[in-house]
Amino acid sequence: MNEVSTIQLEKKVIKELKKTKEYPRQTYNELLTRMCDVFVKVKNKNQYDEFLHKIQQPKMKELWDNKEDEAWEHA
Repeated sequence: MNEVSTIQLEKKVIKELKKTKEYPRQTYNELLTRMCDVFVKVKNKNQYDEFLHKIQQPKMKELWDNKEDEAWEHA
């Protein structure tokens, strides 16, 4: 048997959880497990996006910070 714990939630959090259910009989345990999975995926995707952005910064600086482009700004 799985170990079970009791957590205390504010009434407004419970109200939001009820609105978030994918189907009426979905348990809070199922809902929170799904929410955790989605959160981890989003977090990992954001870390990947930040990584890409960081490695692209030097090249973008090289491409955009040059005298030829500055000359066109004042044409």
